[in-house]
Order: sequence, then C-alpha cells, then structure tokens
Amino acid sequence: MIPLTVSGPELAGARGWVTDALEELGVEPGRVRVGTMIETPRAALVAGELAEVADFFSFGTNDLTQLTFGFSRDDVENSIMGVYLEAGLLSANPFDTLDANGVGELLALAVARGRAARPGMKIGVCGEHGGDPASITRFLDLGVDYVSCSPYRVPIARLAAAQAVMAAGGDDD
Repeated sequence: MIPLTVSGPELAGARGWVTDALEELGVEPGRVRVGTMIETPRAALVAGELAEVADFFSFGTNDLTQLTFGFSRDDVENSIMGVYLEAGLLSANPFDTLDANGVGELLALAVARGRAARPGMKIGVCGEHGGDPASITRFLDLGVDYVSCSPYRVPIARLAAAQAVMAAGGDDD
C-alpha cells in the first residue's frame, strides 16, 4: 500500500518502483496487489484517477480527518475539542466518530469515483474510525469492504460490523 498519493501519475510511478522490485525478487506478476492509502482531500477528489492505477484503496481516516478539518489532532484534542463539543459546534469528536457531513462525504465521493473507474475494487478503512460502531455503520452504507483498527478495538469492530450488516438486512461476511 502506497501512502499519501495525490495524483494518478504519482501513484503510477510509485507502482512502477514496486513492480520493478517484485520482478527483481522473482515474484510472479499479479501475485501482489498494489494499492494506495487515501489520506488527503485531494486524493479523495481524484479517486477515479487513482483507481486506474491502484488495485485497492484504504482510507486513512485519521489523517483525512486532520487534513479535512485543518486540525492537528494532538493540538485540538488537548486544547479546544471540549469547547467545540460543549458549545455544540460539533456533535461528536471527529477523531472518535467519522464526521459524516464532511469526511464521510469525501469517502462517499471517492468510493463512487473509484468504483466507477474500477468496478468491484476492494476498498477499506484503516484507523481508529475502523473500531467505532457508528463509523462502521456509515462505512457499510458507503460500500466499504473491510475495516482495520487497533488490536484492542477489534472485538468491538467485529460486533459493530455484524450488527450493522444485520440491521441492513444482509447476510454478508
């Protein structure tokens, strides 16, 4: 997975380095899938362009949240997040639960554009949002295939994913 890509040509170049290294190692072509971590608003906006080069996407929602809000997580959570929440400026801490109206919309756009360019593309989420029950429900609605999160959040994530699938009336894995 190639992080922080912001354009198709950039990802194509990085993918070339990876495939060249795999070839040098004698790895059978196509055996290793090469994808990108979508961590910037620009990457989400040009997801169709990135999908032409990537085998899969994984959204880095921690970084995408920081860059979408223009907040440094460390600075904001330790200083003004409580004020924002108390004053009702935000309904939830966007570093705990996915901001559906902002970051969530970027994800929706990126999923749609990515799958328009590469139907059936696997799309995942990596970060603390992947272990948040409310965020997992939104990811299911968006058509995200998998989530990853910190080990201590895995049991909660598995339960939340099962509950979200059942609530949606599905029997998916």
